[in-house]
Amino acid sequence: MITKITGTPVALAADTLTLAVGAFEYEILIPEFARRNLQDKIGHEVSLHTVEYMEGNPMQGRLIPRLVGFLNPIEREFFDMFCEVDGVGVKKALRAMVRPVQEVAAMIEEQDAKGLATLPGIGPATAERVIAKLRRRVPKFALLVARDTAPVADVERDLLSEAYEVLRVLGHSETEARRLLDGALDKKTKYKDVDSLLRAVYEKTHGE
Repeated sequence: MITKITGTPVALAADTLTLAVGAFEYEILIPEFARRNLQDKIGHEVSLHTVEYMEGNPMQGRLIPRLVGFLNPIEREFFDMFCEVDGVGVKKALRAMVRPVQEVAAMIEEQDAKGLATLPGIGPATAERVIAKLRRRVPKFALLVARDTAPVADVERDLLSEAYEVLRVLGHSETEARRLLDGALDKKTKYKDVDSLLRAVYEKTHGE
């Protein structure tokens, strides 16, 4: 399975990116929010984190391998999770993802069915299923992807994710775990591991 591909974008269409990799060119499907971020990358090397799937009808013997690309692994993880909802799947998820991952995650966490229903292809019934299945799984996405673009947050996403899970195991609620991590990240410190990040979390807590 292809999980990451690095090359030079040579063309960008509504829902596809043509990526030159050596002597080959790959057509990679991309959601709208990723397309906007790739508009100024034409001619410049990029790395895309990918989902690979087979498109077509196996009963007819016509299956085409497809790649879906994202700029970071946390977006890919969210997309995989979104596809798990009954009635969604890869094609509908691709069409629906017109807003950044953190915004969609926030709508799910806040149980904003009306907001979700405005996404292309996601009507009221599907919005309710998305909330029911994913509400307890999305808080870290709202935190991590938002932090990914913040200049003060020089922290690896997997480190943040692990620290979040540790705080949850220690009994903190989803909201409290996010608040504690936000407070530590506001210190503009680069953390080398989970232990140093958690120490900063509790030092700030005890200092309040």
